Formats: sequence, C-alpha cells, structure tokens
Amino acid sequence: MEVITTHVNADFDAMGSMIAAKKLYPEALLVFPGSQERTLREYFIKSTVYIYGFKRLRDIDIDQVTRLILVDTRQSSRIGKFVDILNKPGMEVHVYDHHPDAEDDVRADLSIVKNFGSTVTLFSRLFMERGVEVSPEEATLMSLGIYEDTGSFTFNSTTPEDFEAAAFLLKSGANLNVVSDMVSQELTAEQIALLNELILSAKKYNFNGVEVCLTSVSVDRYVGDFAVLVHKLRDIENLEVVFALARMDDRIYLVARSRIQEVNVATVASIFGGGGHATAASASIKDLTLVQTEAKLIETLRQHIHPYPSAENLMSTPAICTEPGVDISEAHLTMVRYNINAMPVLDNGALVGLITRQVVEKVLFHGLTHQSVAEFMNTDVAAVGPEAGLLEIQTYLVERHQRILPVVSRGKVLGVITRRDLLDFMLSDHSEEGMPADEEALAHWSKRKNIQSVLAEQLPRSMIGLLKEFGLLAQSLGYRAYAVGGFVRDLLLRSPNFDLDIVVEGNALEFARAFSEKYKVKIKLHRKFSTAMLVFPDGRTVDVASARFEYYQHPAALPIVEFSSLKMDLYRRDFTINTLAVALNPDEFGQLIDFFSGQRDIKEKIVRILHNLSLIEDPTRILRAIRFEQRFGFKIGKQTASLIHNAVRMGLIQKLGGRRLFHEITLILEEDDPLPALRRMAEFGAMPALSAEIKFDKKMEEIFGRLREVISWYRLSFLDEPLERWQVYLLGLFSNLEAEEAVHASNRLLLADNQRDRLLWTLENTGRLLKHFFPDLSGRKPSEIYRALLPFRPEELLFLMGRAERESTRKAVSHYFHRYRNTQTELKGKDLKAMGITPGPIYRRVLDQLLDARLDKQVNSRHEEITFLLSAWPELFSKIAGSDRQNFC
Repeated sequence: MEVITTHVNADFDAMGSMIAAKKLYPEALLVFPGSQERTLREYFIKSTVYIYGFKRLRDIDIDQVTRLILVDTRQSSRIGKFVDILNKPGMEVHVYDHHPDAEDDVRADLSIVKNFGSTVTLFSRLFMERGVEVSPEEATLMSLGIYEDTGSFTFNSTTPEDFEAAAFLLKSGANLNVVSDMVSQELTAEQIALLNELILSAKKYNFNGVEVCLTSVSVDRYVGDFAVLVHKLRDIENLEVVFALARMDDRIYLVARSRIQEVNVATVASIFGGGGHATAASASIKDLTLVQTEAKLIETLRQHIHPYPSAENLMSTPAICTEPGVDISEAHLTMVRYNINAMPVLDNGALVGLITRQVVEKVLFHGLTHQSVAEFMNTDVAAVGPEAGLLEIQTYLVERHQRILPVVSRGKVLGVITRRDLLDFMLSDHSEEGMPADEEALAHWSKRKNIQSVLAEQLPRSMIGLLKEFGLLAQSLGYRAYAVGGFVRDLLLRSPNFDLDIVVEGNALEFARAFSEKYKVKIKLHRKFSTAMLVFPDGRTVDVASARFEYYQHPAALPIVEFSSLKMDLYRRDFTINTLAVALNPDEFGQLIDFFSGQRDIKEKIVRILHNLSLIEDPTRILRAIRFEQRFGFKIGKQTASLIHNAVRMGLIQKLGGRRLFHEITLILEEDDPLPALRRMAEFGAMPALSAEIKFDKKMEEIFGRLREVISWYRLSFLDEPLERWQVYLLGLFSNLEAEEAVHASNRLLLADNQRDRLLWTLENTGRLLKHFFPDLSGRKPSEIYRALLPFRPEELLFLMGRAERESTRKAVSHYFHRYRNTQTELKGKDLKAMGITPGPIYRRVLDQLLDARLDKQVNSRHEEITFLLSAWPELFSKIAGSDRQNFC
C-alpha cells in the first residue's frame, strides 16, 4: 500500500503538495498524520476537496504501508505515527520538500528537495518538465499553497521559481478569487483579542547587537491561525525579528519570523523540536511551562545569535612573515612564492612592522636588492586581538588604509586579515538559509550549510559511520578533520564517489597512526608530503593529509609543500568545484564549507580555476579542466578558457614531464566516451603535447566512434573479463602516425620499453592484417583466422575492430572472441604419451594441427580426434599393433 502524507498541523502548502503528489502516485492514499490548521479545516468544509479521497489515520492499517511519500516535510519528528514504520524492512520512502536540512531528516530512497518558497512550486516545476496537466480545481488548491507559504510573494524566502509556478497554475485555470478569500480572511473577535495581548506583552531584547522582539500569551483553549497573528504583529510593529509563545490547552506553540540574515529562526525552532525556514519557523512544545519555555528561548537566542564573525574567524592562518634583517630581494621572493601583497615583520616573534609588495618592488627598481626589510618597513602598525569585531576590523583596513591586519594574542601573531578577506565576507551570503548561526558554525565564515540529509541519501550507513569515526578521532587529538575534493563534489552532483580524501588541521601522520592502531587497519606513510594511506581489510583505501600549502619554483614543476590551514589547503586545488569540504568533528558534523563558491559553480555547471597563475604553475590542469567539463556536462569558464589558450600558446603543456602527461591522458582515455574531451583538446591546440602529427579530423572521430562501440560490445559480452580501456583508445590516437612519429610520441609519454615496443608491434601488425589478410575472407578457414589473431591481446583486437572499415572484418574478430579463442582439443599431451609417442616438440605440432581440425569442424569428439591423428600422422603409430590402435579408438 502506498500512502502520501505530510506534517502535523498541515497547511495549504502541505495539502496542495499532497494533491500534486497524487498525480505522480495515482494508486496512493492521501492521509493526514494529525491535525490541520484551522483555515485548512474550514476550507475542507466549504469545498469539494473530499472528492480526492482523504483518509483519516485511524481508517488505514499502517502496518500494510510499503511506500511512504512525504511532502512538505522530511523531519521524522513532524510526521506523527508514521515515524513508527520508517525502519520497517522493505519500506520505501520518497521525499518532496522545500525546507532546509534538519538533524532528524529521514533517510529516503528518493529525495527531491529544492530551496523554493513552497513545496507546491517543486511539484509545479516537475509537472512543467514532464508535461503533466492539472485541472482548474487542482490548480486552485495548489495555488493556495504557494500564496500562503510566500505571503502572497512578499516573504524573503520567495524565489523566481515561485512566480513561474503561480503563472503555470493560473494558466491551468486556478481561481484567484478562492485564493484571495482563503489567504486574506478577516480575524475573529477572539483572534483580535489575542493579537492585542501579543502587542501588549511584547518586549525587546538585544542579543550581540541584534534587536529581537519576544512576546507571550496564555489562553485556556486553542485559537487557530496563531502564525497569522504573529505575522500581523511583525507588520504592525515593523519588527525585524519576532519570537511569539502561546500556551493553548496542554502545550506551548512557538512561531518565529525574521527579516534579517543574521537570525535564522529555523535553527532556533529546531532546538524545540520544530522546523521551517530561515525567515519563518514554528514548533509545538510539550512538558515545559510557558515560563520555562521563555527562559530556554532567551538562553538559546543568547547562544545562537552571532551576527558577524570575530577576527579569529576571519583571519587567514598561518601568517606568512619575514624578519627585519632579511634582504629585500628575499622578501620579494617570499611574496611571489605565496602570492601575497603584504606581510608582517617579526623580531624574535614580536610584531614590529609591515612590508608591502609595492614598497619592495620600488626598492628593487632602484637596485637596492641587498638592503634589509628593516630599512623600508612601516612601523606604525595596528593589530587586533582574536575577539575583535567587524567594526574594529573595518576601521583599520578601510578607514586607515592598512593593507593587512595582524591578529595577535599574548604577543604572538596568530594570522592576518586582508582586505580581500573582509570584502569576501561583506559580499558573501554568509547567513545562507539553513546555516546554523552558533559560534562553532561561524568558525569558518565561508558559506555553510548542513548536508547531513545528503550524506544519508547518497552514502551507505557504513560510510557515514566511518566519517563519524574520523571526526571523533580528530576531536580526541585536538584536530579538525574534513572530507574534501571530488568526494564532496560528487555528493552534490548526486553521483556518489567512495574515493575518500581526508584533510586534517593537524599532524596527518599522527592521525593516521592513531586510526590504524584503534581500528586495526594497515597504513602506508609518506613522510615527505605528510600524507598517509589507510588500507582496510576489504581493500578500500582512504588518503589522509595534513592541511598544506603548495608553491612552484618554476612553471610545470612539482610543488613544494608546507603546512597550512584548511582554507589555504583548498586554495591550492585545481578548480572551484573541487574546493568543497565537509566537517567531520562531532560538533559540526555534516557542515558543508565553501570558501571559493564551489556550490555556485556546480549549480551553474562551470569549471573555473581559482587564480590566474593556476595553469602556469600546473599545466596538467588544462587536461583536467577538459576532462571534468566533458564528464559532468559542464562548461569551462570564459576566463579559464582564455587562460588555457594562453598557456598552450606559451608551450607550457609541452614542458610537462612524460609521466604526469601520461597519467592525465590515461584518465581522459578511461572516460566512458573520451571523444568529446579529445575533440576539446584539439580545439584548444593541446594535442601537440602528445604529437604534432596527431590530426583529430573526421577520420579520427570515426575511428573513435567505432572503438567506443566495440568496447561497449565487449563489456556486455564478457562481463567478467578485465579490460584496460585506455590502451584501446591510445592505439586509436596513434593509429595514423608513421612509425618514427609513433616512437617519438611513445617516448614523450615515457612509456616503458616493453610498452612502447608492444604498441609499435600492434600498430604494424594490425595494419598488415587489415591490408593483406582481411580484405578477402571468403576462402579463410576458422583455423586461419584463429592463428592470425592469437598473438593479440583483447585490447589490441578491439583496436583492430575499431580500425577496420569492413563489417566482415569486425564479424571475423567477433567470431574469434565468441567461438574460436576458447576452443580446446579433448586429447592432451598425457594422451599422446599414453599412445606411445615420445614427448618432445612433436607434441605441439600434433596438438596444433588437431586444434585446427577442431576449429574447422573436421573433428567433433575424442573418437574423431584419435581417428584424425591416426590418419594425419601414420608414421607416429606405425610401430603400434592394430589391436592397440583399436583400443585407442
């Protein structure tokens, strides 16, 4: 049995979403999990909505439910008794929701969650994409959900998609007169009295510079539409943030509204067992009095409202510093190496000044290369403590024009704040919906949100458990641990990747050793780079590294590594989409950290480098950019594309070491379809990195098209047989090269001698077969085809098939794979010995001829094989008596 349900105290968005879900699940029952809001109950009475067959919870056997479709919620605490069947064996859960992530989100088999103003908007977009039509009655019911949850498009949570959905429903015949009557109902006398009490009891509090209005009322019986009254209170008093408490019957109702990003009311409501959005949230509270609830609310707000981060949260660490006695030329080298424009000057660890790149370059311009930093540093330097607020930081960096601001504690420079740090914070949506506003969550002021529900949806429980174990261990060691890179990127792309990389703000070697000892897994240490590999009993591996910073001594060189912070570690990575991290420590598990707008670029499907020297420092990123672009269906950013053209024109890709180039080319050739990436390489002019003679023309595209077809055929035909796909495609790349140029290209990739020789042999011999053997197959016996193809490996034969233009050639090779290559004789060497034939080279000749006879259907049984031998090799049996020969037969 399928059931569509929603949250308790269902509203119009919940009801409209249930009716919308019914169109996707026509056999499902519509069941409310509990009570509905008063406006919704009245609408049931006035309308004909009963025709949709809504059931009461007591009217169904909940144990018979096999698929549960949750709409407008995914919190287990808000679905009433349905929570009891979530973990029932075989239960399938589908979720459609627009609320931010919460800690008690259910694990779903299908989860469609979008940050729209209403869940009805989500369904409307699905209908538009799939061409699903809705009736005027359905459109009206769904419109009620959009209008109510967006405040008739006046709430901050309203999105452009909400307007588009409303337009779609209006075109479908939605009756706006009904919508207007229901959404803007007049207040009853009882509600007006309650609103007056809310106004009279309102008090204003200041939490860390943010003004919040708290109000509370107490009534003996339930009064409906309390959320409407709180909304009117906010408008009447022009409040930025309001929290309202009402005791009705045996419970406390909390309703909260916020117009500012610094206060996320959903986070606060979740602590009381409720939920909602950053701008509107609610909770229903039991087992607390009104006084206790108000006291807990005040304490919660005091802990969670931190509108701006402190200097400690904003600073970059560790600070790159110099000393007064250092030569100006060496200071300049340091600035170039770390790509910084200013740095503190320390004397025995104490801050004594600042030196800027502009000053250093002017000194060098005048030829004063051996003068010391002390001669030119600025000694009139301001510094702040780690607790300094944004206003103080702005004063020094903006009003007083100081290039960087050191953060100092007990005489030690902890880090620095740059103008760029300040500007990034001011321009970022640092209170993104769903972002917790507590102090710990602001430890990194980057864009953050909790993605525990994504982890639960995309990863097996064992993997989530492993991530939590990493976090617990880091916490015990005083470190912070993060999952980073492609693992996180692919989570957001809903394409799980279990290749896990862990970055530790601490000693990765110590961390890995501690994990290895505690959980009894093998460990491989790489002390030079302070990295380790954990090898689990099932063969899985996890890479662990200390947060580090890299610089390059010259273009295309291998990086020099130094220890750093998470932010600087992520900054050294290739593309913004690979700079995402997920916190693993228990106090912030599941927090997505985004310093460099990786989420935005994933959403916009853009491959973008982090800085303009990225490709110069590491030209392999040119090939990686192309690979990611084609794999994910993204587009290389305009500026990044321009920089790729520049790097190729500068010949940087030719300076790459052969092994690094071979590694990147292999990864491209291992893609399901490398053709688009190779075509893109040719467009950027990067193909000469392999060979200037490789022409990616129409003929080459045809070869690669056939190669992909034969590889797919082989994988489907021989599922259990391994295949090195890149070898097939590499042969395809070299297929039109002359022998001398093929040798040059092989040497460019630093192929081992045996790899190079085998590649050249394959090119030569497949060409010979295509020219002299396969053009006329009419007289060829199966044994001849077998002998011609036997020396080749499967990858080489697939290349032969792709290179062949004749269908008859491909058919002959297919017959070899399916019919010939596993053919065996029944007689073996031991049988020849039993026949009295002296062991020696003659065995191979005899058995080969016998196998040919098998292939050519001259013999089909052991008896026929013996008869064939007696006939074909009479001299071997001349001394054997006739009776013995008869025994053989």
